[in-house]
Amino acid sequence: MRFHQALTFIPTRDALELAKEIDKQGYDGIYVSDHMFFPRDLSSRYTYSTAEDGKPFWEPETEWPDAWCFIAAMAGATRTVRFTTGVYVAPARDLITVAKQVGTTAVLSDGRVNMGVGVGWCKEEFEATGQDFHTRGKRLDEMIPALRAIWSKGWVEYHGHFYDVPAMRMEPAPAAPIPIYGGGHSAPALRRAATLCDGWIAAGAYTADEAREHLSGLHEALRAAGREGERFDVLLSLLESPDVDLYRRFEEEYGVTDMICAPSMTVPLGPDDSAQLKHRKRVDASARFAEEFVQKLQ
Repeated sequence: MRFHQALTFIPTRDALELAKEIDKQGYDGIYVSDHMFFPRDLSSRYTYSTAEDGKPFWEPETEWPDAWCFIAAMAGATRTVRFTTGVYVAPARDLITVAKQVGTTAVLSDGRVNMGVGVGWCKEEFEATGQDFHTRGKRLDEMIPALRAIWSKGWVEYHGHFYDVPAMRMEPAPAAPIPIYGGGHSAPALRRAATLCDGWIAAGAYTADEAREHLSGLHEALRAAGREGERFDVLLSLLESPDVDLYRRFEEEYGVTDMICAPSMTVPLGPDDSAQLKHRKRVDASARFAEEFVQKLQ
């Protein structure tokens, strides 16, 4: 089993420094989330909100660095870890910009990127970038094969319903195919992952029972797509206490290949802690998790 450490909600510069330590500690990857901004007037309901008003649980001042700039910077400071977006709201951007940013990052990182994609929930982000919110699912379905075509070497083109790309070259082109993971647990999201993607990535952390329900749905979608038994990555995040036996059960029973963990995000930080002390606490928590779980299950 592979382990990816999430850096969501850690301040950008702090996360960059932490990535260097994670790379040394034996983790397989780093997990990066995506949002463009927090609108003052937010009318969209956060999909996974537990609040009556549907608002997200993070504060407006929370930092959300551009995923691909962030990954490129971390790739330049690390040697072996891979980087996965969980998830990148690709249909909130235009196809060519997505292809260029992701393709260039793949080249700069020597291919150490996985592109986890999802449809998003924040209509205000789509309005700001001029992308249609209501067709985002159908456009993502078409964007996935379009991206694969554009990332091919030489002259490429793609012709579909939403995207029409005349013959073009986009250099530098990735040296190898970029894995694309479908995010989310709705029926359309599971279908998208099973039919169009190289794997599936959880939409946040689940309880063990929730995870079993969603993974059962995923395997049903894979069977319907005729892909059962094929190589297919499954990235899961559990809202449970870390447990070696629990991780092994999910690997054996549901084909989970990767666990997303967050030891550096859960460490208690004091209001008077210096930046140096905060960094030390995060590094120590990351090291303990690596010793207790990563090294035992890899």
